[in-house]
Amino acid sequence: MPERRTVALVTLGCARNEVDSEELAGRLEADGWQLVETAEEADVAVVNTCGFVEAAKKDSVDALLEANDLKGHGRTQAVVAVGCMAERYGKELAEALPEADGVLGFDDYADISDRLQTILSGGVHASHTPRDRRKLLPVSPAQRQEAGSGVALPGHAPVAAPVDLPDGLAPASGPRAPLRRRLGTSPVASVKLASGCDRRCSFCAIPSFRGSFISRRPSDVLGETRWLAEQGVKEVMLVSENNTSYGKDLGDIRLLETLLTELAAVDGIERVRVSYLQPAEMRPGLIDVLTSTEKVAPYFDLSFQHSAPGVLRAMRRFGDTDRFLDLLDQIRGKAPQAGVRSNFIVGFPGETDADLAELERFLTGARLDAIGVFGYSDEEGTEAATYDKKLPQDVVDERLARVSRLAEELTAQRADERLGETLEVLVESVPGPDGSGDPYAYEDEPAVGRAAHQAPETDGQVQFTSGEGLSVGRMVVAKVVGTEGVDLVAEVIESGACSEEAAR
Repeated sequence: MPERRTVALVTLGCARNEVDSEELAGRLEADGWQLVETAEEADVAVVNTCGFVEAAKKDSVDALLEANDLKGHGRTQAVVAVGCMAERYGKELAEALPEADGVLGFDDYADISDRLQTILSGGVHASHTPRDRRKLLPVSPAQRQEAGSGVALPGHAPVAAPVDLPDGLAPASGPRAPLRRRLGTSPVASVKLASGCDRRCSFCAIPSFRGSFISRRPSDVLGETRWLAEQGVKEVMLVSENNTSYGKDLGDIRLLETLLTELAAVDGIERVRVSYLQPAEMRPGLIDVLTSTEKVAPYFDLSFQHSAPGVLRAMRRFGDTDRFLDLLDQIRGKAPQAGVRSNFIVGFPGETDADLAELERFLTGARLDAIGVFGYSDEEGTEAATYDKKLPQDVVDERLARVSRLAEELTAQRADERLGETLEVLVESVPGPDGSGDPYAYEDEPAVGRAAHQAPETDGQVQFTSGEGLSVGRMVVAKVVGTEGVDLVAEVIESGACSEEAAR
């Protein structure tokens, strides 16, 4: 019997890319490939790239070059680029990076097994010429669902009919059932709620290569969540480019509110988290569901980007400092412990000293739990790249450093405000030699988890004063007794799931 072909998926970028990688893994395993953890073990290393900003692109190129260095020194025979950077640049990336044996776009995902086999056999698959994916779906959201069946939508993978799949693959129970293979054992998993974006922020190129907004059907999201619960997942995080638009192409802009209630009722799921919310699209009903539904985290990942009106208008966005502060007051009036995080761009073309001071006024009053700050840089193909009044790079760098220092100080202060709070914490790592915890952690490291206001990888964590009796995937009630920057230190006071009142 011939040895099975092996493949490793190396994922960079956001949680949406992680979902896409697990779709690719599901397709490959269903076609007989053996999934391995590292590129060194693989015949083919598939790098799921990020194409968002220059730093992410550099990381993607570095990962491809690192995988390429393995060729000729072990098992690895081919390196293939997929993901946003591969989709965005296509032939251009293939020509600029000959070390990659293939550059595959989203349209190749359905045939990923054949593509990799061709490349592994020494053949060549021609890289695509990039196109504006916004033009692949109708302008009218109401017409997109029918048209979407003929458009590649990573993370929405359907199968044609029920089939027998290897253990660990999502069951194919109908024509739109998800095909997915988990690539880790974390008690947390992301679920794709939609793809694409209809907003036209002047600094962002994502809609051009991710396409127009299209929702997944609630039955697909529910089915995938049930399957993840069967795999031991305790928390699901709903991801897309803009979750507040969910349902508009299905005829119900309030569909997310209904879906959240149904997801929270899935057996085995202890927490549902929603990411990527647009402040201009927040509505009272959604705030009510996010702040009052048991097992739905009162968590608000709000894309503010700035707060000075002039800068926001130049960004093709809406709002101002006082409106944003009022929104936060509404949220905290319903859930005082609610978590809020956001990202901001400083040094945008035309940003004045007064604009920067206005942003600092907002940050000081907002009491955000986590803040990401980025210095502006041109993204090719965006409107902002054509703007006049570009700030000198040294000014952008100075403003980035200044606001980053303020953000660090303010988020530490916000963590201090949580001293004495009682939180529901999902245990994610318990060091130890018994195999129940993180195999890469030292025994003297603390057990760690995350509370409702902390999303994976971006918002800090909770360190337990003792790991005794804890296990990965367990939900416990803990009291905050200390802080380390944005991280909290807490002691367990109840080993079971906490009451709704304690969680909020």
